[in-house]
Amino acid sequence: MQRETRWWTIRKIAKLGISGMWNVEFTDLWLGDQFCSLMYSISNVYFIGCFYRRWSLLSSAYDPLAQEAWSTCGIPRNWGGYYLLGMLPFLARFVQSLRRYRDSKLPGQLANAGKYGMGMVQYFFYCYWRHQGIGKSYILFCFTATVNSLYGGAWASFLTDMAVDWSMCQPYARYPLLRRELVYKSHILFYYFALVSNLSIRFIWLIYIFSGKASIELCTFIAAMLEMLRRVQWNFYRVENKHIINTDEHRVTRELPLPYSFHADPNEDEAYIARLQLRKRIARLS
Repeated sequence: MQRETRWWTIRKIAKLGISGMWNVEFTDLWLGDQFCSLMYSISNVYFIGCFYRRWSLLSSAYDPLAQEAWSTCGIPRNWGGYYLLGMLPFLARFVQSLRRYRDSKLPGQLANAGKYGMGMVQYFFYCYWRHQGIGKSYILFCFTATVNSLYGGAWASFLTDMAVDWSMCQPYARYPLLRRELVYKSHILFYYFALVSNLSIRFIWLIYIFSGKASIELCTFIAAMLEMLRRVQWNFYRVENKHIINTDEHRVTRELPLPYSFHADPNEDEAYIARLQLRKRIARLS
């Protein structure tokens, strides 16, 4: 990245650490959601630090001493550190939602804050289950995960993602369940795939119940990868919808036609208008 881009990224990430002190902008919301989907990677920073602090002088990953890292630095023994790191993105989005409610007085922001608050509760019982093992902690994890999936599936997936972030399910749309104006018109099937997968991946925690003999580490890795997939496709349609809204409200435009013409020949005026309309159509497809 260029110097200006790096500095912009650092400032936005630092702003997440003090969420709630300033007005919440679109980039703050977008960046906070990215980190929420990177919870698995963020929490495993604890493992990296623990491993290199104790076994930094190992010459090979196959050294027998390196195998101790999975038990010594893993989440069962250090579940508190994993939880504190993994819940930070949810805490930032929770505070952002409360700040947006303070500024807008919209009750939907409180419901959005509840979604991220429930995410912190679910991840707490996940880490606690990994620490305690099968028992009451596992039941608590399944219960909180069920509540979070139903709440997140009904509220976040349909109302927040589909209706607000993506502006889907518009009436009189050419394609059912989609919006009237689309940018990726040659990839209609991907819209429907995103609608289905965005909801189903919110129930990915069920993989821990039906995993069979697969290890918990493998199930967690698969769940994290699917969550990243959900966030990637969410990014496409969220930014697409934001661009369409900005264009409709004249916040963004490629060319602004003047109310008068510099050409004396009417044929040239018609040709100019035709070229202008063609450039606008190309710009909307690009």
